[in-house]
Amino acid sequence: MGNVFKQLVRVFNEVKSEIFKITWPSRQDLIGTTIIVCLITVAFAVILGGMDAAFNFLIRNILG
Repeated sequence: MGNVFKQLVRVFNEVKSEIFKITWPSRQDLIGTTIIVCLITVAFAVILGGMDAAFNFLIRNILG
């Protein structure tokens, strides 16, 4: 049981040291990236919504 505890302590110490190596983005970078992701998401939603409407229109006219 002591061996397992030592291994767990070693793993947690390694994780802790790796977390300190992370370079976090600046607030400005984070805001800019978030805006880009939101704009791309909206663009894809509009494109997919338009395609859905077009296919729906075509299917209704072909079947109806």
